[in-house]
Amino acid sequence: MFGYKFMIRALIVGIPVALCAVLLGVSLVLKRYSMIGDGLSHVGFGALAAASAFNWAPLPVAIPIVVLSAFLLLRLSENSKIKGDSAIALISSSALAIGVTIATLKNGMNTDISNYLFGSIVAASDFDAVLSLCLSAVVIVLYILFYNRIFAVTFDENFAKATGTRVSFYNTVIAILTALTVVLGMRIMGTLLISSLIIFPALTSMQVCKTFKSVVITSSVLSVSCFFFGITASYLYRTPVGASIVIVNIIAFIIFLCIRTVRGGRS
Repeated sequence: MFGYKFMIRALIVGIPVALCAVLLGVSLVLKRYSMIGDGLSHVGFGALAAASAFNWAPLPVAIPIVVLSAFLLLRLSENSKIKGDSAIALISSSALAIGVTIATLKNGMNTDISNYLFGSIVAASDFDAVLSLCLSAVVIVLYILFYNRIFAVTFDENFAKATGTRVSFYNTVIAILTALTVVLGMRIMGTLLISSLIIFPALTSMQVCKTFKSVVITSSVLSVSCFFFGITASYLYRTPVGASIVIVNIIAFIIFLCIRTVRGGRS
């Protein structure tokens, strides 16, 4: 399968995105904010649908819109009566409805829009690959630089505030990096399944790992491995790529859950 350019391109785009997703996913899951990925993916789909309707380059249009939505989402949650899941539902459903309406009125629901919804191996272009690599590198570098602060904000925001950490700023960093990751991953995974890259590997590694660092390392290995085996299964059996990756993640979760159960029974 590596004789095909589109498969190489899909791996070049997907593996860095899978790594970025899981690095952020650990913090989002522990903060009970994991559905932000699902909400931002709906915003991204609305932006991509509108861009497709006007024949604009999709990623340059979607990235600033989703980043802005992530920022607004945090502001709504922190400074108003609209909290958490309500803010996610409000922003995501509004953006999705506007984008789909614009696309339908302009060109109808074409193939490109379906690819964004369900994901496609061949959807990623050379430009998408270059942009994904660059932005993934930015996400990973920023995560490493802010690792200690992200760790503090993830586990105890009140203590982090007491020690002088700018909690609001680092929450914003996490949200913006998540927004970038979601937009980059939608080409391969699709709107409906991109949040699984954020949630599944983190939850799976938490079944057997006890420390934050071990969870981050284990979930990173799991995420990249599941992505590779999922995209391989998609090629071999002609199944949807996003669904194949999620199924591999489900199998990994069940295996780790069984390991935890066996350990618990022995202790």
